Amino acid sequence: MVLGEQMLALSGLAASIAVGLVFLVAGIDQWRHRALLPGVIANYRLLPRRLILPAARLLPVVEVATGAALLIGLRPLPTVVGIALLLLFAGAMAINIARGRGHIDCGCGHGALRHPIGWPLVARNAALATLLALRLPAPPVFSAIDIATAFAAGVAIALLCLLFQSLAALAASPAHRR
Repeated sequence: MVLGEQMLALSGLAASIAVGLVFLVAGIDQWRHRALLPGVIANYRLLPRRLILPAARLLPVVEVATGAALLIGLRPLPTVVGIALLLLFAGAMAINIARGRGHIDCGCGHGALRHPIGWPLVARNAALATLLALRLPAPPVFSAIDIATAFAAGVAIALLCLLFQSLAALAASPAHRR
């Protein structure tokens, strides 16, 4: 395998770990704050009212299952589901931003922190989906050092995503604006 192909495959593995962690954190947090999730989903004004509660019950389960599957290296179905979820979330945010509704909570988890949607979140989700697509081709056999490197990179990406998400939510909070 050519070095460039190896690097792309390692980037896909790192993205799988990063997205898996982001989905696990978001899904667990959404489950912890499940009473708020139907309202968050309803605020997007994209689903018929009768589908909001089932979507709110299903979303944390799908995110946790997808996150866990990505973390343990299952592919390609979890990869496809992860990409679809990221693009679905990006699309829902983009539609609402275009409608002038950038003030609504993204619903990305962190139930105690309201994080308004914005183009940076759309871009983040599109970038993560693009990186995760690198995981679709059959991966080569990785050495232990390759796996450790991809794991460290994936954890770093996930932590950066969560950090910037939390900082943006704090910056948007009424207490910060005083």
